[in-house]
Order: sequence, then structure tokens, then C-alpha cells
Amino acid sequence: MEVRVGRRGAGRVGSVNEHAISPQTGILGDAFACDCGVLLGGRMVAELHAADNGLCSACLGTTREEPAAGLTRPCTSCAGSGRRKEQVHWQLAYAEAEHLITMTVVRGVVAGFDGPFRLSEIADTVRSGLGLPTGRLPVGPRVRDLLLQLQAAGEITMLSAPDEMVGTDMVLYRDPQWQRARTLGL
Repeated sequence: MEVRVGRRGAGRVGSVNEHAISPQTGILGDAFACDCGVLLGGRMVAELHAADNGLCSACLGTTREEPAAGLTRPCTSCAGSGRRKEQVHWQLAYAEAEHLITMTVVRGVVAGFDGPFRLSEIADTVRSGLGLPTGRLPVGPRVRDLLLQLQAAGEITMLSAPDEMVGTDMVLYRDPQWQRARTLGL
């Protein structure tokens, strides 16, 4: 058994902290440093190092992601674990959700609502209609993506105001509300 001594996690081979990768500023440009002591030139090299060590290639083992400057949250690719296994499981589950939850399915559910509806209502209806147990697939994220496509196509209109402003150019919605465009009576 190999034992490495790093800045963190000395003697714990394979721990998330031993290989957490963070961006470095300096004359090298886009560089990253791993807690195991390796300097990595570029994002792709850092992602490969993370994957080689069983870490999430999205958050590079840090367990956090930064969707916008100044806003951090648990990594959605690995469920905040920092591990590659969880990242791969989520990606496979999302791919299965893409296969099962089609635009036709979501459009049919939306057609059943005469008035305003929330993301959670559509996701719950889709989950129930497909007979999926809670937590088996990422139904909410898949339904959200399809609702945003329907919004972009002009088939539905968002009625919700943002729940939170992040900086000057990003807004967050917790459970947004839409309505079919032809039922607005315009």
C-alpha cells in the first residue's frame, strides 16, 4: 500500500482531501495545483488527474462548484461528494431520464394545466405518470430543462419573479411558475 504525504490527509491514500485540485494564479496562466503536490497546466489536465484519482471531474474533488462569481454550492455533478463514482452514477441517471422523459411527455402534462403550474407540480406528475420512485432519477432537473425549452419556443410563459438576485446578472428561482401561452388571454 502506497502512502503519500501531502499538504492535507497525510497517510490517507485515496481520500478526497488528498487530491483536491484548486486553481492557481500566476505566470503560468490557466494552472491548477493538487493537494498531492502536482502542478497541473490547464483545466483538461486537471480533470484527467481528478478522474485518474477517482475524483469528480467537474469540481475536481473539492465538493463545491461556482455557477457564478461569488456563488458556491455543493457540486451537482457528484452530489457534493467530490467522488467520480457518484458523478458517473448521476450522469447515467440523467441520461436515463433524458430517454424516459421526452418533450412529448412534458408537453402532454403541461397541456393538462389550464392555469399556472409550478416546476414541482409538473415533475411530480411526470414521476407519478411514469411510475418512478422518488430519488431514482433526476426528474426535476430534466423537467426543468424541457420547460425552459418550451419557454424559449414561446409555448409557455414564466410568471415567477426571481427568488434571489446573485450579483448584478444572475437570478435564482426555487420553484418557478409558468402558464401555457395560449391560456393567458392576451
